[in-house]
Amino acid sequence: MPRTSDARERLVRSAARLFLTRSYQSVGVEELCAAADVRRGSFYHFFPAKSDLAKAVIDHHAAALWARLDQAAGASPASDGAAEAAARLHAMADAVGEIQAGFEARFGRVVGCPFGNLAAELATTEDGLRAHLAAVFAGWERRLAVLCRAAADRGALRDGVDPDLLATILVAQFQGMILLAKTGRSDASQIPRALHQVIAANLRERA
Repeated sequence: MPRTSDARERLVRSAARLFLTRSYQSVGVEELCAAADVRRGSFYHFFPAKSDLAKAVIDHHAAALWARLDQAAGASPASDGAAEAAARLHAMADAVGEIQAGFEARFGRVVGCPFGNLAAELATTEDGLRAHLAAVFAGWERRLAVLCRAAADRGALRDGVDPDLLATILVAQFQGMILLAKTGRSDASQIPRALHQVIAANLRERA
């Protein structure tokens, strides 16, 4: 028998899977409850509306992304050198690629970015979710900007490269490559490859 104590977590995990492989709009409350083996009354105990569950799903995916990016940022040796700063940027590309490769292995295809999928579906219809997603994208850019600024401070970036703009470009590149992969243009392995190329193009040759 499922435990009522973990009902909220089961709802979030089931919704994370269904929203990712299907869509937010196509999955109803009844299906979410069935997938999580949770009663409808329990659903509304935790989430007054489906949009509140979607926010929890966004936070669930964001926590996983932040953990992978933090791991990537600390993956190379603790040094102030340009090479190490460049290595942290490349480790970030590997981290986001591994997330997509994991989805591909689990579901048999590239299913997209949890944030990008919801943004494309809901940005013009659900203001609350749009704002929640915007905060996640802003947080993602801030984390990358920290790495890009460190690379700039240590002389790893080419002259004239704006580290904050580079962080935005990397997020956009990631989203674009996932979209192409989702439509069958490529597989998950091409996502980090493209990111590595963009990063290398903005680094000094010696970095």
